[in-house]
Formats: sequence, C-alpha cells, structure tokens
Amino acid sequence: MRRKVVGFITVMLAATAIMSACSNSNSNSGGSNGNSGNTGASPTADGSSGGGTGKKVKLTAIMTKHPLTKPLKDMEWLQQVEEKAGVEIEWQEITADWDQKKGTMLASGDVPDLFIGPNVITDADMAQFQGLFQDLSGSLDQMPNVQAMFEAKPETEKIAKQPDGKIFGLPKYQRYWPSTATRQYINQKWLDNLGLKMPTTWDELYDVLVAFKEQDANGNGDPNDEIPMDWPGGIGGYFNAAYLLSGTGMTLTDGSPQGYFVEDGVVKNYLVDERYKSLVVFLNKLYKAGLINPEVFTHDYTKYQSVARGEGDTAKVGFTMGWVASDRFGEQLAPQYTSMSPLMATPGSQVSWSYDYNSLNYGVNQIVMSAKSKNKEAAMRFINELYAPDMGMQVLFGSLGPNIKDNGDGTYSVLPPADPKMDPGTWKWTSTMADNGAFYIPDSLQLTLGKDMQEVLEQSKPIDAIQIDVDNDVYPGFLKYTSADNSTMGLNNTNVMNLANTNFAKWVTKGGIEGEWDSYVKESDKAGLKQNLEIMQKYYDEYKKQ
Repeated sequence: MRRKVVGFITVMLAATAIMSACSNSNSNSGGSNGNSGNTGASPTADGSSGGGTGKKVKLTAIMTKHPLTKPLKDMEWLQQVEEKAGVEIEWQEITADWDQKKGTMLASGDVPDLFIGPNVITDADMAQFQGLFQDLSGSLDQMPNVQAMFEAKPETEKIAKQPDGKIFGLPKYQRYWPSTATRQYINQKWLDNLGLKMPTTWDELYDVLVAFKEQDANGNGDPNDEIPMDWPGGIGGYFNAAYLLSGTGMTLTDGSPQGYFVEDGVVKNYLVDERYKSLVVFLNKLYKAGLINPEVFTHDYTKYQSVARGEGDTAKVGFTMGWVASDRFGEQLAPQYTSMSPLMATPGSQVSWSYDYNSLNYGVNQIVMSAKSKNKEAAMRFINELYAPDMGMQVLFGSLGPNIKDNGDGTYSVLPPADPKMDPGTWKWTSTMADNGAFYIPDSLQLTLGKDMQEVLEQSKPIDAIQIDVDNDVYPGFLKYTSADNSTMGLNNTNVMNLANTNFAKWVTKGGIEGEWDSYVKESDKAGLKQNLEIMQKYYDEYKKQ
C-alpha cells in the first residue's frame, strides 16, 4: 500500500519530485501566543478587537456538509476555534444543491467571508469570478499553522498554488485513508442460503442477482422484499455503477466523476468509450429484470444508506458498493457481507480499480476567503486556529471528550459511538465536519483509529492484490490549469455532464443506447469533450516530459 501511495503523490503533484518531509511537531498549535495577529490585543483592519478582549468579530461563512452532520453550533471543537480566534460566525449550512446555489451567489457578488467544504469554490469558479476571492499567498505569516503544514507536507503548498503563485483556496491533509474509496460488497449469507458461488464476471453477477430476487434470499418468507443491486444513482464518483468498468481493465482516478481517465499515457473519457456502452447495456439488462433498485435515480444518499441497513437481522440489499461494511450496512448487518475482487467484464478480462489516494487524503480548496471581507485579519485568525495540529483530528473525527480520548501521555484514541447500535462512520459524519472540513493532521500525531478504519484495511485486501500502473494509468491529480483553460473546461464539463447524466438514466431504465450511441458521441464532442481531452493531454504530456 505505501509503495502505491508514494508513487501516486509523485505523480499527482506538479513537475518537481516531492521532497520527503517530516512533520514539524514544534509548530504553533494555536497561533494565539504567536506574533501573527492572533493575540487579540492588536486592533484588526476595521478597528475591531481580536480574540481575547471580550469583543468578538462577527463573520459569515458557508459550509457544505453531509446531510447527517449535526448543526455546527453544537460542535464543541468549533466553539473553541471561534473563541481562540476571537470571532463569532454566522453559519449557512448547505446539504444539497450547492452547485446550483453557488452560481447565482457568485454572479451577484454577495458572498460570505468564508467558504468551507471539499472544493467548495473550484479553480474554474476562481477563473470565472476573478477578484472575488482573497489571495492568501502574501498573508501566510498571519497563519503559522498553515505555513507549518506547507513546510511539513510540501505537496499541500503545490496543491494550493495557482500557476502564477497566488493562493485562493487552502487544502487539507488527513493522512490515514487508503488508496481507494470504493469496495464492492455482496451478501455472503444470501449466497450461502441459496448455495451460490461468489460471482467473478458480469454474467455470473446477473445470475446471482436473479437468484437473490426470485428465491427469498434473506429467508424471511417474503420473496419480493429483496433489492438485488443498488448504488447512489449517478454515473461516476465513489460507490457508483461506473466502478464496474474496472472489470474492463480501466483504471479510474478518484472515482472519475466526469469520466476522465488515463490509459497507456493517453487521456480518455469513458463516457464515449465502447466499454462504457457495454456497461450501460448490462445495467439495462439488470434493470429490465427487476434486479436494480427502482428508486436508484430518485433516492438521495441518506435513503441509499438507510435501505441497506435492512430491518433488524433481515438484510434488504444483495450487491452494492461502499466505504466499509459497518458504514454501508450498519453494525448489525455488516457481518453478513463480504468485500469482493473487481468483477471481470468477460471471463479472463483484465481488472483494475479506482485509485483515490489523492482525493481521500488531500483536499483542494477546502476553505476560501472572500476578497470583499471587511474582517480579513479576523478571518485569517480563524483559519489559523482551524489548522492547528491538535485540532485536525477533531475536525475529522469529533471533539475531545465525546469523540476522542486524550490518553494523557501525548496520544489519543478515537472513541466508539456513544450509541452502540450506531456504526463508527455514521458517528463521525453525525458528530463533526469530518472529511468536508479544512484541517491538517501532522504525521507525528499519535492517534489510534476507530474500528471502521481498521476494517477498511482488512476489507481492501481483495483490491490490494491487484497491481496498477500508477505512472501511465493515473491522471495526475491537482494539476493547475491557466484561467482560460479552467474556464473553458468548466463550461465544457457542465455541458458534457448534462448530456451524459440525462442519457445514462434513460438508457439504464428504458434502453436504446445501441441506436443512439453514435449521435451521442458526436454530441458529446460538440459539447466540449473533445476540446477538454486535447487540453488535458497537453498538460499531461508537459508533466510527463518533466
């Protein structure tokens, strides 16, 4: 695993080789005792006092958070961050439709002081709305914790910097995650109940799913309550049906939400690849046979999760994708499921998997500041406190006390859920910003992970056995494009994905891809896919030369 991780970091970041670096355990953990404007004794630019004087500076912020996550005001660690920074934040919490809301907001120019969330403001947004976001590159001395992250993990600074050296968005580093997000799961108990073998190909999966549907696989006497297959409903990204393309030898990267991947050094997009056509035909075969959840294109992620939790000891879903069994199915049903090797599209076909190390451990543009903020120094104090090395674990796993135990000897332990019926993954997402936050976890931190993270490593073994060519089959993550190319690609991707999503849902549920494929490919090229591939190939080739 580590060999693959190091290989990918070398690939994913810009042209220079990554220098090995140790975490700086002596970095300023809070910033409030330093000389970076965080003492609160000095007035801010607008004449307000900073932290520690009793008068808090009011800020506004947007957080794009998981639907399960509790209100931000109830997070103990966040209250401490605001207190140390001397700020009081009015939060707007977004759990759905951010892309639609964002466009209208940015166009109006009426924006909050801070945006927090995974790629909450994209490089394309920055290119389109120039002057709306604050360049932080000249203010790093006011954020020593961010500086410490850049020094200890130089790749984070490369992720943050635009080609001209400006920094509009800060990344995260969360350190602990494996090289892939998606694991395929099948109900082993159902297989055993029906005397079935583990499927190894798409056709074998079809036969198993038919048996699940017709033979009362869960054994509760109702032959009609099983859902043979389910996924969140989209095309690409984590846990979605496109993961089956790994059975064609295709190596996805970060779930390839917009279809891009590299094969033998050539940048491609599976949305116009014949192998994708074959997958859609297969999914339509499953759908027509009643083997896919009929709500697959209408349910939200919360419903997708809850359905797989079943009823007591009675499971409802046979085959699906997820992060870890306890998170996907809940603690009670998780033992019924086993993780699988990627399914071959046809007997003997090459298999691969989705290489997600970059997006799992590094995040781009996790926090962005408005250039229009009247309280920039206060906002930077807040950012600095957010990146304190003893705060990152709390942003990710929850507050010291209810979620994390301080062992009193410089080590910490992630605690199990307060509700024994709740799985650790749900507990994390319920308790804190989790992966959606902006933070830094130094490599020196001694933290014992929870049971779910230990399970992830065990359930990844069927995937770990499959080698991939990181150098030639993984697109370098976090390459920075020029403003013009960013703008062009952003517009093109919107057009391409609108076309792709509409057709994917229609073809899976109603069929018709064979007769419409050629015209669809041509429309995709006209929508900008061909142009994007040319742009990405240019950047990829330049990177490879260096």
